[in-house]
Amino acid sequence: MAVLGEGLTQILIVSSSLIGIVFALIQWFLVSKVKVSGDSENGFHDRLIEEEDGTNNAEASIKCAEIQNAISVGATSFLFTEYKYLSVFTGIFSVIIFLFLGSVKGFSTKSEPCTYNKGNICKPALANAFFSTLAFLLGSITSVLSGFLGMKIATYANARTTLQARRGVGHAFITAFRSGAVMGFLLAANGLLVLFVSISLFKLYYGDDWEGLYESITGYGLGGSSMALFGRVGGGIYTKAADVGADLVGKVERNIPEDDPRNPAVIADNVGDNVGDIAGMGSDLFGSYAESSCAALFVASISSFGISHDYTAMCYPLIISSMGIIVCLITTLFATDLFEIKNVNEIEPSLKRQLLISTILMTAGIAMVSFLALPSEFTLFDFGTEKAVKNWHLFFCVSIGLWAGLVIGYTTEYYTSNAYSPVQDVADSCKTGAATNIIFGLALGYKSVIIPIFAIAVAIYVSFSMAAMYGISVAALGMLSTIATGLAIDAYGPISDNAGGIAEMAGMSSKIRERTDALDAAGNTTAAIGKGFAIGSAALVSLALFGAFVSRAGIKTVDVLTPKVFIGLLVGAMLPYWFSAMTMKSVGSAALKMVEEVRRQFNTIPGLMEGRVKPDYANCVKISTDASLREMIPPGALVLLSPLIAGTFFGVETLAGLLAGSLVSGVQVAISASNTGGAWDNAKKYIEAGVSEHAKSLGPKGSDAHKAAVIGDTVGDPLKDTSGPSLNILIKLMAVESLVFAPFFAAHGGLLFKLL
Repeated sequence: MAVLGEGLTQILIVSSSLIGIVFALIQWFLVSKVKVSGDSENGFHDRLIEEEDGTNNAEASIKCAEIQNAISVGATSFLFTEYKYLSVFTGIFSVIIFLFLGSVKGFSTKSEPCTYNKGNICKPALANAFFSTLAFLLGSITSVLSGFLGMKIATYANARTTLQARRGVGHAFITAFRSGAVMGFLLAANGLLVLFVSISLFKLYYGDDWEGLYESITGYGLGGSSMALFGRVGGGIYTKAADVGADLVGKVERNIPEDDPRNPAVIADNVGDNVGDIAGMGSDLFGSYAESSCAALFVASISSFGISHDYTAMCYPLIISSMGIIVCLITTLFATDLFEIKNVNEIEPSLKRQLLISTILMTAGIAMVSFLALPSEFTLFDFGTEKAVKNWHLFFCVSIGLWAGLVIGYTTEYYTSNAYSPVQDVADSCKTGAATNIIFGLALGYKSVIIPIFAIAVAIYVSFSMAAMYGISVAALGMLSTIATGLAIDAYGPISDNAGGIAEMAGMSSKIRERTDALDAAGNTTAAIGKGFAIGSAALVSLALFGAFVSRAGIKTVDVLTPKVFIGLLVGAMLPYWFSAMTMKSVGSAALKMVEEVRRQFNTIPGLMEGRVKPDYANCVKISTDASLREMIPPGALVLLSPLIAGTFFGVETLAGLLAGSLVSGVQVAISASNTGGAWDNAKKYIEAGVSEHAKSLGPKGSDAHKAAVIGDTVGDPLKDTSGPSLNILIKLMAVESLVFAPFFAAHGGLLFKLL
C-alpha cells in the first residue's frame, strides 16, 4: 500500500492549489505597487532613475495609462463578444453530448453490469450522459476563466512594465515575469482545484463505481479543449489580421516604426497580442492539462487502482500536478528574487534557466511522489490484459515526459532564437530578397521537426514499454507538470511586446525602447518554446486519449491493412492541412480588409502622417473583431464534426484510423509552422537590433534586406500564431471527443456499413 493515506492525499492536493492561488495573488499585489498615473514617483516611493528625453515623467505616465486603457477595453470587448458566441455553442454541444450518450441504452435508468470490473454493477448510461455533460460545462467555464484572467493580468501589467523600464531593464523584467507568473499559477491551481472538487462531488453519486465516475470526468477535458480551439483560432485570426495590416502598410509602404501611434492598426495589433497569445495560450495549455489528467484517470480507473479502490494511487496524476505547483513556486523565486538582471543579454539566459531549474527540481519531486503515493507493485490495464508494473517504472515514465519537454523547448529555442546560426542564416538570406528568405525559413521549419519527433518517439516507447497507455498519459502529465513556470515564461512575451508598443506610442526615449525591445526579443523565443511544449504534450496526450478510446470502444487491434482503418488514416492525415488552409486563408482575408482600411486612413485623413491628428483606432479594432469571430466558426466546425461523422457513419475502426492519421500528420505540420514563423520573426528583429557586425551589414531599418525580412515575418505570422498553435488543439480535441462519445459509437456507430 501507499505511504500517503486518503486524508493526507486530499490535504496535499487542496493545499497545493490554495498555495498556488495565494502565490499568484502576492505576485499580482507586487505588480500593482507600480502605479500608472501622473505622479512623478512610482509605487515604490523611489524617484525614477532616468528622466525622459523631451517627455517628463507625469506626461509619460498619463500617456501610458491612456494607451493601456485602450488596449484593455479592446481586449475585454473582444473576449466578451467571443464568449457570447461560445455560450451558444456550449449550450448546443451540451445537448448533443447528453442525447448521444443517453441513447446508448435507450435513456434507461437501470444499473448495468460494469464493462471492466467484471461481476460488479455500475450506474446507468443515463447517469454517464448527465455527468459527462456537467463535466463538459465545468471544463468549458474553467478554460474560459483561465483565458480571461490571463488577458486581464497582461493588460494590467503592460504599461507597468514600460514605466519600470525607466528604472532599468531588471525592474521591467521582474514586473513582466511576475505578471506572467500570476497567470501561470492561477491557471495551474484553478485547473487542479476544479478537477479535484468535480471528482469529489461526482463521487457522492457514483460511490464505488469508479469506472463510471472517471469515464464521465473525461468531459472536463473536452470542455477545456473546445473553448481553447475557438480561443486560439479566433484570437490568432484577430492578432494576425491586425499585425499583418500594420506591418504591410506601416513598415513596408510608409516606412514608419512598428508601434508608431500614427498607424491606425497599432491598438488592434496590441489588443491581438493579449487575446491570441495570452487568452488563447492559457485556454490551450489548460486544455492539455485537463486532457492528460482525464486520460490518466480513466486508464487508472479500469486498472488495479480503480478496481481495488486505491484512492491515493488513483490520485497520482493530481499529486504530480500538486508537486508541480510547489516546484514552480520555488523556481519563480530564482527569476524574481535570487538573481538580479542587470544587462539586456542576461534576460534570455534567465528565462532558459527557469526551464532547467524547474525540470531538475521536478524530477526529485516526481521521485518523492512515486514512492509515497504508489504501491511498490500493481497491475495496469493493457488492451484487455493486465501488465505488472512497479512504482519506479512510473517515476521513469513521468520523468521522461518531463525531460522530453525540455529537449523540445531547447531545440525550439535553437531554431528560433537569433543568437544561433539557423536564424542568422535566414537573416543573411534576406540580402538577395524576400524569395530566398522564404526558402530558407521553410527549410529551417522542416528541419526543426527532427529532434522533437525523436524526443517524443523515445518518450512514447519507454513509457509504453514500462506502463502501457497509463505510462504515456503520465508522461504527457510530466511534460505539463511545470505548466505554471511554462505559462509564466510564455505570458511574459506578449506583456513585453505590449510594453514596447506603449513606449513607442507614448513617445519615450530610444533608450527605453531598446530595453523593451530586448525584453520582447527574449519573449519571442520563449513564446516559441511555449508552443513547442504545447505541441509536444499534445502528441503524448492525444496518444494516451487514443489508447483510452480504443479500450472504451472495445477495439482489440487497429489494423492499418483493413480498408476501414486505412481510409480513416488517409483522411485524418489530410485534416491538419485542410484546417491550416482554412485558418491561413481567414488571416489573409481579414488582413486584406485591414490593409485597405489602414491605407484609406493614411490617404484620406489630412495630417495623419505628420502626427497632427489621431487615426481611427476603433474601426481597425472592429474589423479584426468581426473577421475573427466570423472566420473562427468553419475551422472549429471541421474539428468538432469530423469525429462525430466518422464514428457515427463509418464506425470505430475508421475513427481510430482518423485519430492516428491526424496525430501523426498534425504534430509535424504544427512544429514546422510554429518554428518557421518564429525564425522569420527573429530574423527581422536580428536585422533591426544590429547588435553584431553581421547584423549591421544587413541593416538598418528600411534597407532592402530589412524589407525582405519584414515580408518573411508577415508570411510567418499566421503560421506561428494561428495555424501552428491551433493544430495541437485539433489533434487533442478530436481524440478526447472520440473518447467521450466512444460508448455511442461502439453501440450505434458505422451506420453506412450496416446499411451496405
